[in-house]
Amino acid sequence: MEENNLVIIFTITLLIVVLTMIFIYVIFIKKKTTLLIAQKEKDMRFEKELATSLVEIKEQTLNYIGQELHDDLGQKLSVVRLRQNQLLTKLKNTEKDELNELNELLGECIQDIRNLSKTLITEQIIHFGLTESIEREVRRIQKLKLLRIEFITQKQDIDIAPKHGLILFRIIQESINNILKHSRAKNVIIRIDDDDKKVCICISDNGKGFDTNSIRDGSGLKNMELRAKLIHAEFSIQSERDKGTQTSITYYKHLP
Repeated sequence: MEENNLVIIFTITLLIVVLTMIFIYVIFIKKKTTLLIAQKEKDMRFEKELATSLVEIKEQTLNYIGQELHDDLGQKLSVVRLRQNQLLTKLKNTEKDELNELNELLGECIQDIRNLSKTLITEQIIHFGLTESIEREVRRIQKLKLLRIEFITQKQDIDIAPKHGLILFRIIQESINNILKHSRAKNVIIRIDDDDKKVCICISDNGKGFDTNSIRDGSGLKNMELRAKLIHAEFSIQSERDKGTQTSITYYKHLP
């Protein structure tokens, strides 16, 4: 009888040991699986972050190249062309013909650079936002030392659709380009006022001014107006001879 009890006790003990080992093994496998899953998720997050970083670096590089092409090389070539046009008026007709050919070629190069730079910086507004993009534009123009330019804004982040921000940015670029080309201004101020309903942009210079009625369709003004209409923004230009020019754009976040 005692012998049977010992067998039963031994069997029960053995069963408990086996069950304990199975339980420990299951816990071990579960923890190992959890660790493997966690490591795999970590590796996937790392690969995703690495891919995102590479894309961001690529975008920043392309944006930088585009900005440098447009604002540095493009503007310098524009200055060279302006200076060349000034010299043309002082030359004889025979000399003018030769320089006119160079002038046309230079104009084509400037346009090609602008077209390429526009392609490269199309995503800039999405990446940097409107305010920072304008700040970058201002810094590059300051490097040229052709005029004093100041950017005034109360907010660093403006709540605006990226595509609409891009169009506003293009209008500002066009306005600055016109100032550099035609105004002979020494000072330019870009001001942005932003509230819950609208964004007001004002670009003013102290240049020679012009008759807005006589050249309404020239100097890229029509192009700026058309761009403003695309996003239902109000666009106006006020200018007087020898009193400078003021360009105003009012963008409504929600249509009135």
